[in-house]
Amino acid sequence: MGKDKKKEDAVFLRKKITLVRAFSLLIGSMVGSGIFISPKGVLKNSGSVGFSLVVWFACGLLSMFGALCYAELGTRITKSGGHYIYILETLGPLPSFLFLWAEFFAIRPANSAVVSLAFGRYMLEPFFAPCAAPVPAVKLVSLLGYYMVLTLNSWSVTWSARLQTALSVVKLLALALIIVPGMMLLAQGHTENFQDAFDRQSLVLDKLPLAFYAGMFAYSGWFQTSFVREELVRPERNIPLAVIVSVITVIVGYMLTNISYYTVLGTQDVLASPAVAVSFVQRAFESLISVVPVLVALSCFGTMNGGIFTFSRTLFVASREGQWPPLFSMIHIRRHTPLPAVMLMFPLVTTMVCIGDIYHLLNFFSFSRWLFIGLATLGLIVHRHRHPELHSPFKVPLFIPVSFTIICLFTVAMSFYSDPVSISIGCTMVLSGFPVYYLIIHGRMSSRCRSSFHYLTHKLQLLLEVVQQEIKTY
Repeated sequence: MGKDKKKEDAVFLRKKITLVRAFSLLIGSMVGSGIFISPKGVLKNSGSVGFSLVVWFACGLLSMFGALCYAELGTRITKSGGHYIYILETLGPLPSFLFLWAEFFAIRPANSAVVSLAFGRYMLEPFFAPCAAPVPAVKLVSLLGYYMVLTLNSWSVTWSARLQTALSVVKLLALALIIVPGMMLLAQGHTENFQDAFDRQSLVLDKLPLAFYAGMFAYSGWFQTSFVREELVRPERNIPLAVIVSVITVIVGYMLTNISYYTVLGTQDVLASPAVAVSFVQRAFESLISVVPVLVALSCFGTMNGGIFTFSRTLFVASREGQWPPLFSMIHIRRHTPLPAVMLMFPLVTTMVCIGDIYHLLNFFSFSRWLFIGLATLGLIVHRHRHPELHSPFKVPLFIPVSFTIICLFTVAMSFYSDPVSISIGCTMVLSGFPVYYLIIHGRMSSRCRSSFHYLTHKLQLLLEVVQQEIKTY
């Protein structure tokens, strides 16, 4: 009795994510701004309606391959942290730190900025239609939405998870309101926009990696359960089950949504639209013109919530592993949330929202993200080779991690020809982590710097009311 009471009072991240919440986390993270803004990027870089649909299906299949690889990694490696912990455990500390460096300074802030800007644009769309919403107003609403999610994740794990579940239902409703009228029009014979669907003259091969980046951005989120592995109930069973069901659901939903878009909107309409879902509703279902943008905005809100919820766990685990300041592995004494890790994204996301453009940000962070996802699945192959004796309750055929890794790394290499400026910036961001690793992480701080650092950490610890986790959860 006393032991149970002591555990109840202890400060640690509790297992509060059930199968339904894991499914909601994945659906809520995948179905966000991507399906409502990426159709334009996929169509622009694939060249035609037919090839864009092929890209969407290929991205879904590739996401399933990656999700299955991560499901196996999640049953082999029992720590939270996602990409970071998988690279650390399989390829070593240097690649994992480079990922952490790029994730914190480039990938995650840019991704969060893209989603929050989409949230602001769709939230304001009904008030300014048919004109575009003013850019300063969009950015202000984007930041307000992001700060609300940040506050919620600092306040309660349970309420963040409940919100994710509720918003997952909203996301599926938003897709249904696009799919149903589109399918009805298609059944009535409206197929004119599918004439010459595979026009080879408009296909530019060196732009295809950018089409895949846009499509994979819409599917991104299939890896989110790996970030919260220690907080999952029965992870050996629930990770593979949640991943398979959610990715299949999203593939079917995305294909039907894109077919609905193209049934109602022509190629030029999609390319000219700043908000494809709004343009669709204006043509197909004018009575819902004020409803669908709000549902889309709520979808983006759920994606922001899932992103903050999971990335804070990456910083938490990196700090625990000694590759990030120790303050960020601390938990609030009453809320039991990783408060410092949650709050750390505040300044960078604010900066990127203020200065960023959605499509440049998309190319900028996609390079680094897919480079390290490819390295993580390469790590699965390495881990199998090094530990053949290790029993895994879930195992995928070898060709899946091999083919997924090759495709990821090939797409990353090809993107240098497609968008050399953005990709070079992303590459420079990754490489800038080398001197930081060898000077600060691998090297030794002077005693004076160390004591000053400990003093600052102690003061912030008292201010934020956080302490180190008291019970090992892995």
